[in-house]
Amino acid sequence: MNTAPEMARLRHALPFWLSLLTVPLAVAGAVWGGWWVIALPLFAWGLFDVLDLLAGLNTANADPETGEEHLFWYRLITLIWFPIQFALTFWLIWYVTHAPHLGMAEKTALFFGMGVISGVVGIVYAHELLHQKSRLERGLADLLLASVLYSHFRSEHLRVHHLWVATPRDPVSARYNEGFHRYFWRVLRTCPPSAWRAERAFLARAGLPMTSRRNPFWLYAALQGGMVLLALALGGWEGLALFVWQAAIAVWQLELTNYIEHYGLTRRHMGNGRYEPVGPRHSWNAAHRASNWLLINLQRHSDHHWKPDRRFPLLQTHDEGSAPQLPFGYPLMAAVAMIPPVWRRVMNPRVRAWRRQYYPDITDWKPYNTGAMPLPRNS
Repeated sequence: MNTAPEMARLRHALPFWLSLLTVPLAVAGAVWGGWWVIALPLFAWGLFDVLDLLAGLNTANADPETGEEHLFWYRLITLIWFPIQFALTFWLIWYVTHAPHLGMAEKTALFFGMGVISGVVGIVYAHELLHQKSRLERGLADLLLASVLYSHFRSEHLRVHHLWVATPRDPVSARYNEGFHRYFWRVLRTCPPSAWRAERAFLARAGLPMTSRRNPFWLYAALQGGMVLLALALGGWEGLALFVWQAAIAVWQLELTNYIEHYGLTRRHMGNGRYEPVGPRHSWNAAHRASNWLLINLQRHSDHHWKPDRRFPLLQTHDEGSAPQLPFGYPLMAAVAMIPPVWRRVMNPRVRAWRRQYYPDITDWKPYNTGAMPLPRNS
């Protein structure tokens, strides 16, 4: 177990700062063009797949009672990321739309890579920040989500996903045998109205209408509108198109991650619209060292759902006795998910083994597979 004095040292936190290497790679792609424009996805996907193979698993856990005073260097990277990503994104928009040496294919590839980073790093950091109590951190999360035009994720994640994960009420809990492409379009269609309904219910409990200033969708619209106008001002219609393109890639990366995290896992229906409490068994766990550096321990997802307010350096990894294990880290699992027959071959046997381990008495899984179980009660 890592102790508090060890956690407080910069060198202990430095592996989680590898995301900063994306900045010079993006600049190199813009300035030099050519093959450099694919450096960002190669870094986020290829390099960390190789590093996972070399570095192996990390099953060591920090003391979960470690105080915040020992976590400064971990928190700092999440606090500084928005200004870094904001400056990089909008500098790229200005630069590439005024760069005669870059063709449209190079610009498209470069902003594909920018979308990979704003999804793999930016949204992951936003996820960490939105779970915290400070207004600064939640504000930074809103800014990061607005930069990929996906602000409603905050409402959907906090007011829907964490309450109803692994039940039919949660749109982003992927069903058994549901391919990613079908899942992706289902999520894009159902998550925004789900987030809207959740905020409407929350405001109604306080006796407020949706026109209230406390409705976060006003903030979401203002922040996203500001991002769109800035992209248009710096790069014209081409700049706006590139901005929207990187946002779409970031959202694709996010939903690939959501798909992986809970695929095929369900909470037991206890009758009368009640479901068992969430436990580590209801999320896929991955202890792969290098990809957890890039994703600030997001792959310790079993513990995150069990203790949502636990900061990322203190998340615990769970063994096979308490949580299902992914065979690879998220970057490689995301590539597998893009090919549904391969995904089913890799993951369906693991889901069936999970069912035998935790729910040997359930013989009819069809209603769980199709999302046909009763919706959970709101109280």
